[in-house]
Amino acid sequence: MGKFPKGFLWGGATAANQCEGAWQADGKGLATVDVTPFGPDRFPVATGSMEMLGCDDAHFYPSHEAIDLYHHYKEDIALFAEMGFKCFRLSIAWTRILPNGDDAQPNEAGLAFYDSIFDECHKYGIEPLVTICHFDTPIALIKKYGGWKDRRMVDAYVHYCEVLFDRFKGKVKYWLTFNEINMLLHLSFTGAGLVFYPGENVEQVKYQAAHHELVASAKAVKLAHEKMPDAMVGCMLAAGQFYPRTCAPEDVRAAQEADRDNYFFTDVQVRGAYPVWAKKRMERTGVQLHTQPEDDRTLREGTVDFVSFSYYSSRCITVDKELMAAENAEGNAVSASVKNPYLKVSEWGWAIDPVGLRVTLNTIYDRYEKPMFIVENGLGAVDTVEPDGSIHDSCRIDYLRAHIEEMEKAINEDGLPLMGYTTWGPIDLVSASTGEMKKRYGFIYVDKDNDGNGTLARSRKDSFYWYKKVIASDGEDLA
Repeated sequence: MGKFPKGFLWGGATAANQCEGAWQADGKGLATVDVTPFGPDRFPVATGSMEMLGCDDAHFYPSHEAIDLYHHYKEDIALFAEMGFKCFRLSIAWTRILPNGDDAQPNEAGLAFYDSIFDECHKYGIEPLVTICHFDTPIALIKKYGGWKDRRMVDAYVHYCEVLFDRFKGKVKYWLTFNEINMLLHLSFTGAGLVFYPGENVEQVKYQAAHHELVASAKAVKLAHEKMPDAMVGCMLAAGQFYPRTCAPEDVRAAQEADRDNYFFTDVQVRGAYPVWAKKRMERTGVQLHTQPEDDRTLREGTVDFVSFSYYSSRCITVDKELMAAENAEGNAVSASVKNPYLKVSEWGWAIDPVGLRVTLNTIYDRYEKPMFIVENGLGAVDTVEPDGSIHDSCRIDYLRAHIEEMEKAINEDGLPLMGYTTWGPIDLVSASTGEMKKRYGFIYVDKDNDGNGTLARSRKDSFYWYKKVIASDGEDLA
């Protein structure tokens, strides 16, 4: 194995909505995740097909307590430091800072909480990487505007960014504007606070909301550079190559189009304009974007400094409708995929494809020629606690090792500029797709089950000691 570059940012990634808990603590307002329940209604709510803008007694809401990082962050960051983290990716909960999403004055308790988190990180030499909006639309703005359907969300978001940049400049160098921005097309309530009502043109609503987020992202990049000249601002997409199921030209075209679904957003964020095929696609489907005269210039002037992405698996697609129907293998039900006969799958049906990470890195770099950052990669699996308290998660170690090996090849054999690698998630947290706790990703076990029971005690898994060794050797010791 070759060495990773000097200053490579090893670490882990979380999201406020999946780990903080304390959903009403210290003046925090209600956000999308707080009203997204566990169980059969989760997916209808997350996709925007079922309206739920408040909580009721009939549902369990896993985010309300999550793993209570809000009260455990010092302990948790100390554990990250013990592993040798150089970087900790986290998100700020919009409604901790602005409880209604657009309050004139920010909530000081929320700002102080993140101040304390960043101070704790710097105490151990850990660089924070902050996602400004990670599946986190304030409910008050959904009630007021319909979420990102409305242009006024742009101003609310920019105001929120202004508060963050003024307060945390000097403490945070790396920022991401929106998490997995392309998920807006699949999990529309989660991604943009969209609820669809009878008679609405769903595609029109989605792409209009996407335009608003893209304009907001561009304005945030420009604002960050004005207020923090040393800052680097990235975009973030849910990545993973689509492979054609066969070499039939129709399957190859289907894979190309499916990939474009993902790159639609990043093309705008990196290149500063809508690609021609995107304009044609919208025209074909009757989507007419309502824009303002200055939008083209805003997008052009607000391009990102680097491209970050999540990678869990590749996907496979075919035009054979019967095969697609029979074999839809995508474990999180977010995008259609058929089984790839050459790959094993995780307990949740996600294809395990380390080489696909190298393919994805090369595809992204060929397309954009910008520095890249892998900000999510990990294996969701059931962990067993042994009688002596140990947790032998060799499958997780095997998964991560194979992906790190492909990363190293992408850097040293392909020459790609990769800034860092933050695994998802370094500590067990609530699954975004299913709301489960038993689908665990962490190096650190948290005593909590799907029904919300448990002591929240933290303990180290085998992978904890393994990842510590990986970081200490700068990726050379993967044994």
